[in-house]
Amino acid sequence: MPRLLLFLLCLLGAVAVRAQGNNDVLLQRDFYIDVERNAAKVGQRIHTGLKPVLERRVDLTHVMGYRVDSTKYYYWHSEKLFKDNLFHIRSGDVHITIDPLFQFEGGFDLGDQTAYADTNRYYFNTRGVMVRGDIGKKLSFQTMVHESQALVPQYLFLNTVATGALSGQGRVKFDQVRRLDIGWSQAHLSMSPVDWLNIQFGHGKHFVGHGYRSVLLSDNAPPAPFLKFSALSRNRRFQYSTWHTKQTSGLGPQDRLPTGRSSESLFYWYRARYDHLSVDLGRIQLGLFEVTQFGTIDSSGVRAFDLLELNPVIGVNSLLGLSKDKARTMLGVDLRVKVLDKAYVYGQLAAEDRIAWQAGLRAFDVGRKDLHLQLEYNTAEPFMYMHTPSQLAYRHGGIPMAHPQGAAFQEAVAIVDIGFRERLWFQAKVNVAQLQFDSLATDNHGSRLTMPDEPGTNLKEAGQRTLTYVDVNASYLFNPHTNLRFVVGLWRRDLPGASDNLQSTYVYAAIRTSVFNRYYDL
Repeated sequence: MPRLLLFLLCLLGAVAVRAQGNNDVLLQRDFYIDVERNAAKVGQRIHTGLKPVLERRVDLTHVMGYRVDSTKYYYWHSEKLFKDNLFHIRSGDVHITIDPLFQFEGGFDLGDQTAYADTNRYYFNTRGVMVRGDIGKKLSFQTMVHESQALVPQYLFLNTVATGALSGQGRVKFDQVRRLDIGWSQAHLSMSPVDWLNIQFGHGKHFVGHGYRSVLLSDNAPPAPFLKFSALSRNRRFQYSTWHTKQTSGLGPQDRLPTGRSSESLFYWYRARYDHLSVDLGRIQLGLFEVTQFGTIDSSGVRAFDLLELNPVIGVNSLLGLSKDKARTMLGVDLRVKVLDKAYVYGQLAAEDRIAWQAGLRAFDVGRKDLHLQLEYNTAEPFMYMHTPSQLAYRHGGIPMAHPQGAAFQEAVAIVDIGFRERLWFQAKVNVAQLQFDSLATDNHGSRLTMPDEPGTNLKEAGQRTLTYVDVNASYLFNPHTNLRFVVGLWRRDLPGASDNLQSTYVYAAIRTSVFNRYYDL
């Protein structure tokens, strides 16, 4: 389905597109710094608790990729590099942009002192394309595709081997033992038949919350197909969104279905319904969230379609108390409280049989323009997000759909972003997490989403480790439309008591278009 949808959208893009408004702001943190800064103003009524957000529903003033660049460039190639899209087509109500996507990164691990010198050298080689556009005022589309080969630091490689997918991107094929081969895409059609209603059909990601992490739903997992309806009241006080999707539990041999005649059996899949209600009360914005995952396959095959999968009313599925072998539901609350025009506190609570929660503070332009601070705490109880059967755990494509660490963790995050004249940026990020792990494969102390929601047979005491992750980088922004940057940086992953291949001191340089979030701090 994703490849067919991608083909249709590219075909559509060949004959038309863009009139501003029904496309999404790209789901990447650098773009949303400006979106959230504008939404933080006390007098603004903008719903940012569910991302991506529609361009027409937010204040795009000074937002990266939309701000007016008054600099005069004397050569066409200078304009293309610093100011414009590679191809920009306007014809009446039709507006199209086409841009290349890439990541050329090289680095080495200072801490990887193995007997073979070439095993501590890493790279990322990505090529792709993004097409965005509008047809008139009611119809928009977006499509992007990536193809990558990579050698990644050992801890990230081992995590990819365990899950079958690279965090935030998708399923991986292993080439020449160590090299990862990743291909993935996103696409959607977006239509607003009337001003207050938007309908989207596509293959992509969603994020619930105002934080760096989310304990409700994050863009950490790969894209998934969806059909979404989103309504905004005329006074902009209420926004209600509901979408239906089909997702894949895991990518391991145990996740294969024992049915089918193809040379490669299908993975276990399920259908799900997501509902999000956002209420703006002035300084307070409250979001209510519900997800229901339906067990669509059992030992007898594919079950009959459950009409509750089409239920768009939040809370009903939870109230009905669906049996755990047929479905799992999770409820959540998301909160943002504006303290000042450029500062707010935020938090989340996710609940089923256990709970996970988040608390954070975010401030913009602290003491000077483009100095932004973010402090955040996340925690989840053991066995949170897990389920029996384990195929209905809260994951997609083998990757957790909330926090990358799964369950049974506590984490503190601090991020500082400093910008100079909108082009030169410095960032420092520190994650400190207390993790619980199973000493043996047969143990189950509630941290691994691949295990059932019940204690293991080997009840040895769970191990505890403290993970420290530091990422410091400097970047120069060339083109704000694709977030094209030259970046140099260093990240350090320290996990005392673990083997050497779970530690990393990675120094890197890259030139890349950043149009999605990369979560390697796990």
